[in-house]
Amino acid sequence: MPENNKYEPAIGLSIVAAETSPPELVTSQDSVKNKSNDIAMDNILGSNTFNIFLILRISANIRPMPFSIAFNTDFTILLGATVALFIAIFTGVRKKSDRWEAGLFVAFFAGYMVCLAP
Repeated sequence: MPENNKYEPAIGLSIVAAETSPPELVTSQDSVKNKSNDIAMDNILGSNTFNIFLILRISANIRPMPFSIAFNTDFTILLGATVALFIAIFTGVRKKSDRWEAGLFVAFFAGYMVCLAP
């Protein structure tokens, strides 16, 4: 069996994001143009739920993987990002996420990807 590549988690996250994001991006962009910001946020949250519960489950059924303590860290980061998204959505005067908040989420994701690849 081949040895695991140290960049495997970052590559896996990139592939899942690249494959599932374009339809969501188009849907979110269209909903924002039509002033339906709620649909854009629902799309993001639904996508996260879909990726966690369906994609991860199918992947684990195809190639079972042993539990690693690193999964706890990843799950904690995912939970923290979801809570931060809810806070970003429901705080502020306009009750929606601002561009600077979205920029923080993108920067956090990029930093997380850099930390995954030693």
